[in-house]
Amino acid sequence: MHVDDLASACIYLLQNYSAKDAINVGTGNDISIAEFAKTISEIIGYEGEIIFNTQKPDGTMIKKLDVGKINRLGWRANIELISGLKSTYQWAVSNGVI
Repeated sequence: MHVDDLASACIYLLQNYSAKDAINVGTGNDISIAEFAKTISEIIGYEGEIIFNTQKPDGTMIKKLDVGKINRLGWRANIELISGLKSTYQWAVSNGVI
């Protein structure tokens, strides 16, 4: 989830939600670690090998949050993963972070 979407959700909830129940904030999408690593490598131009330690447990197979509650309230994430990663990487490069 992009930080701008999280900030947007926080403001939306402050203005539109007063219940005491917890509410999940997220995109409602899931991506594997392998897909994420491949996406990052493409964005930054990494051409090396990505190696996974298959001797370790896979962990939780699905990490996606149920965002139905916040969606029913009228809020949805707007920034797609790839565009968010690209803009964040470009910002980091142009600001000397990387």
